[in-house]
Amino acid sequence: MTDQASNQMWGGRFAAGPDAIMEAINASIGFDKRMAAQDIAGSRAHAAMLAATGVISDNDAEAIREGLLTVLSEIENGTFKFSTALEDIHMNVEARLKEVIGEPAGRLHTGRSRNDQVATDFKLWVRDQLDAAETGLLALIRALLTQAEAGADWVMPGFTHLQVAQPVTWGHHMMAYVEMFGRDLSRVRDARKRMNESPLGAAALAGTSFPIDREMTAAALGFDRPAANSLDAVSDRDFALEFLSCASICAVHLSRFAEELVIWSSAQFRFVTLSDRFSTGSSIMPQKKNPDAAELIRAKVGRIFGANTALMMVMKGLPLAYSKDMQEDKEQVFDAADHWMLALAAMEGMVKDMSANRAELAEAAGSGFSTATDLADWLVRVLGLPFRDAHHITGSLVALAEGRGCDLPDLTLADMQGVHDAITQDVFTVLGVENSVNSRLSYGGTAPAQVRAQVARWTAMLDA
Repeated sequence: MTDQASNQMWGGRFAAGPDAIMEAINASIGFDKRMAAQDIAGSRAHAAMLAATGVISDNDAEAIREGLLTVLSEIENGTFKFSTALEDIHMNVEARLKEVIGEPAGRLHTGRSRNDQVATDFKLWVRDQLDAAETGLLALIRALLTQAEAGADWVMPGFTHLQVAQPVTWGHHMMAYVEMFGRDLSRVRDARKRMNESPLGAAALAGTSFPIDREMTAAALGFDRPAANSLDAVSDRDFALEFLSCASICAVHLSRFAEELVIWSSAQFRFVTLSDRFSTGSSIMPQKKNPDAAELIRAKVGRIFGANTALMMVMKGLPLAYSKDMQEDKEQVFDAADHWMLALAAMEGMVKDMSANRAELAEAAGSGFSTATDLADWLVRVLGLPFRDAHHITGSLVALAEGRGCDLPDLTLADMQGVHDAITQDVFTVLGVENSVNSRLSYGGTAPAQVRAQVARWTAMLDA
């Protein structure tokens, strides 16, 4: 087969033949250049440690330090030329360092491998993203607390099966999301603590014979300790999987809230008004105000879930220690991180800007016989009826009201006594939605006093 025929088989994009394809599939610089700052930080810590332990001279270490700062500056100001022939960010930085400082650059890689180098860089990058997620979650939780405090006593319908169930308060509903995102915050913090062990110095897979000080490099890079097993250190991607797991669960919460905002902002509900900053118009229907930011947040879940599944599939069958498959660990994490941070920021903005329509909420809260459970509870509490009997009596009264086209509070005492003669005028004290929510004083309940207590508890925790 001629070279020309061979090239045609490989496809027009790879005119140079198999070598070009190998370069394309092998190179990761197109995406792992995002870890440039982490790569240079790791190299600086490694060089300082090599000098401190006498592996390289202080002069060489100083030259490396200054050279790495020069390279970092070039990357940050956009003048650095990345090369796919050099495969990845590690080799690109090292090659440029050699151009800048010459022979001392060759000593930088003493006592380490690209295996522990990439694991360290990736951990540092993911750790930064966990910190960013914590910041985003804290901002979102504070925005929800502001909404909850303002509407602690605003009544609205609570739903099950998207059917009106019982009255709740706007503040109580906002606090439900505080709890959800609070668990996300806890997961992020737990994941950061668990992953904060340094792979640097594990070398290719077995450690090194050089007298390195892994405690020193771990401390310099903000790790709690060095990873205790060199095989595990270079092959571990649990930290990335846990990051994606945290992102996936949080994305579920963001999507559920986004769905409610889409419903609530519709003309049929009118529970909330979203700001123009997070809405768009229609190209043909001038009356439309579309909750596009919420809809896009809802869609981000697919990307984040996909990243989580993709990385689990990459890792599931790999023997220890390092395999080139693990080069496929980063793009999914990079993409998921970008969209998670964007979704958090967009949701915080929507929550801060949105206005709850108190009158619409209150009107809806009284619909659908929402205080039927309060009536049943009264029958149990005041008349001493078994709950199943109370449930049956209440169902009969609901049917009576439904047949008359009215709500439970609109029935007369005589109407009620016609179903059960022991009912007294006192029953009307529990039938209004305001009475209903004020009575739910159990811990974690919807009563305004409970909502304000939970807002205060969360505010104190965040301030602490």
